Amino acid sequence: MNTPTVLLAGFEPFGGEQANPAQDVVRALDGRVIAGHRVASRVLPVTFAAAAEGLSETIATLRPSLAIGIGQAGGRSRISIERVAINLIDARIPDNAGVQPVDAPVVAGAPAAYFTTLPVKAMLAALHAADVPAEASFSAGSFVCNTLFYALMHTLAAHHPSTRGGFIHVPWLPAQAVRHPGAASMAIATLSQGIAIAIEAALMHAQDLHAAGGSTH
Repeated sequence: MNTPTVLLAGFEPFGGEQANPAQDVVRALDGRVIAGHRVASRVLPVTFAAAAEGLSETIATLRPSLAIGIGQAGGRSRISIERVAINLIDARIPDNAGVQPVDAPVVAGAPAAYFTTLPVKAMLAALHAADVPAEASFSAGSFVCNTLFYALMHTLAAHHPSTRGGFIHVPWLPAQAVRHPGAASMAIATLSQGIAIAIEAALMHAQDLHAAGGSTH
């Protein structure tokens, strides 16, 4: 009997950085068995076209129970579980292929937004119980991370409705933060522990917790 799979997709370095915590986290968890599911990790290019295409092909091959993208959010201090992906690309900097779309859709003619199908509040509760700093986020930005998140949810809705999916942003690593005075960071051991806890909570909760968790701003 085949072990069910969790797809964990991270990114290579971008924006002049020599490292990407998302890449390090997915590599650290590759092959880990969590709640009876094997983690299958992929590192994707930070390009608008190739990232989405590579993810779609991988989902079709692996048929995972969960598919989660992981991205770097320099300046954030907590693991951020994203709640909504928007159908918009507005790139402040070029991607790693030198492409810089402005006010373009991720998928032309598709819905304006998709909500994650991960149990965000249950995942946050598990992270907080383990003393891992975490938060819900209502904006995944408008760069390649959001593009991947939107493409993921669009693909799942259209072709794999039984697979749940979403996106998680992580802070800089300490080695990155030293070059950004005053910026927060998180060690790779804490990031890896946190993402593993989040995955387990997602697998253990088919329905999310009914608890307040919105934002006042």
